Amino acid sequence: MTVAANELLARLTEIRATDPGAVQKALAKRRRRPLLQRGSLFLVAADHPARGLLKVGADPMAMADRGELLHRLLTALERPGVDGILGTADIVDDLALLGALDGKVVFGSMNRGGLTGYRFELDDRFTAYTAAGIADSGLNGGKMMVRVADEPEALRTLAACAHAIDELSARKLPAMIEVFASHIEDGRVHNRADADSLIRAITIVSGLGTTSAYVWLKLPVVEDLERVMRATSFPTLLLGGDPGEDPAGTFASWKRAMRIPQVRGLVAGRTLLYPRDGDVARAVDQAAAIVAEKKVKYPTPSGGGQGGGPQFPSPARGGGQGGGS
Repeated sequence: MTVAANELLARLTEIRATDPGAVQKALAKRRRRPLLQRGSLFLVAADHPARGLLKVGADPMAMADRGELLHRLLTALERPGVDGILGTADIVDDLALLGALDGKVVFGSMNRGGLTGYRFELDDRFTAYTAAGIADSGLNGGKMMVRVADEPEALRTLAACAHAIDELSARKLPAMIEVFASHIEDGRVHNRADADSLIRAITIVSGLGTTSAYVWLKLPVVEDLERVMRATSFPTLLLGGDPGEDPAGTFASWKRAMRIPQVRGLVAGRTLLYPRDGDVARAVDQAAAIVAEKKVKYPTPSGGGQGGGPQFPSPARGGGQGGGS
C-alpha cells in the first residue's frame, strides 16, 4: 500500500468512526449534473469487489486493497472526459466523503448477491442499492446485472430486475442493465461470447418491466457487434471487462464500436484502474478520447427538430425530413 493510499484509509476510518452522519451530508451537498452533457457517457466501474471479483489479469487479489483502489479511482475521476462512476454504497460513500463526486454522474449498483465462483452465482439477489436508496442519496440511476440462462436461479433474477426497473422508472431514474447470455459448465457460470446468444438475451431483457422509457443497456464487446446492436433501440454503454493479455486490442474494439448509433459510451473499470504499465491517468485519457469521438447523429427530443422533437429519416420515402418525391 502506498503512503497516499494509507492516508486515505486512515482519514475515512476516522470520519466513519466519529461522524457516520457525514456520509449523508456529503451526498446531500454534492453538486449534481445532467446525465448527458455531450451526448455520450463515460463511467468508471468500481462495483466488482462487492461480488467478490478482485482479479485483474494474473493477479487474483488486485482490487483487494481498498486504499489503493480509492487512490486509483480519485486519479481516474480527476481526468477530463470522465463523466462519473458506477459503484456500491461503500465505494460511493467513501468517494463522497473525499469530495470526489461533485459534478459527476453516479450510478448505484443494485444486485451483487451472485458472488463470483459460488454455486448460487446465477441467483443474483438485490443486496446493494435499492431504488429508494438511490433516490435518497441523490444518485443519477441504478445498475443491475442479468445473466440469461436455462436455470431456475436466472428466472428469479429476471423477475427481480423487472421490479427494479419499475421502481427506478417510477422515480424517473435510468435503469442500466448489464446483459449476459450464460450457461453452467462443470459447476461454474460461463458467459457465451457468440452474437446469437447475446441477441437472444437482449431481446428477453428488453421486455422486462412495465415501461422501457428509462432503460439503458450495458453490453460486452463481442464479434459481430453491429448485428448484435440491431436487436435493440436502447442507448447502450460498452462493458470494459478484464483486459487480459491484449489491452491494445480492447481499446481498438471500443473505438470500432463507437461508430454504432446505439452505443453511447463506455463503462470500464479494471482495464483503466489497473493497466499493465501502472499509468491510470494515461489509460483513462485513452478511453476518454475514444468516447469523445462519438458522434451523435440525431438531436435529443428536448433540443432538436421542428416542434421540439427529433427529426428522423422516413423509411417509407428513403430518408430525409418530410420525405421526397
